[in-house]
Amino acid sequence: MTSFGDLLGPQPVLLPENIEAEDALLQNQDPVQVAAAHPTASIAWAHLAEAALERGEKADGEVNHDIISAYAFARTGYHRGLDLLRRNGWKGFGPVPWSHEPNQGFLRSVGALAKAARAIGETDEYARCLDLLEDCDPRAAAELGLD
Repeated sequence: MTSFGDLLGPQPVLLPENIEAEDALLQNQDPVQVAAAHPTASIAWAHLAEAALERGEKADGEVNHDIISAYAFARTGYHRGLDLLRRNGWKGFGPVPWSHEPNQGFLRSVGALAKAARAIGETDEYARCLDLLEDCDPRAAAELGLD
């Protein structure tokens, strides 16, 4: 785990804002349309994944279409976030603070991926996602209801 206080460790990555996508979601535009218009915006994919998880969890407890959709949406948001992190200097480890709002799309996607992986019994992926959240920001898992 990388500590935010480690002067020898990498500096925290602060992703740039995606104002158009973020504003569209704040104005309650359909996340499907926001993801289509802004496919690189992890926050749109996170919204889709979280909504699908919510629908899927209300079902009878079995794996269903919504849980699988959530997994796919979350994985897309995760990968789009990794692309953006790397373009902003992240080397695959180090702080990605939850407190910086533009980072939350990526972190929410990782959290949704963890939840969807757990729902389908993919325990290795669930643990990997929790480890990634812990490395990015030790507070992120609790913020996402994964503590």
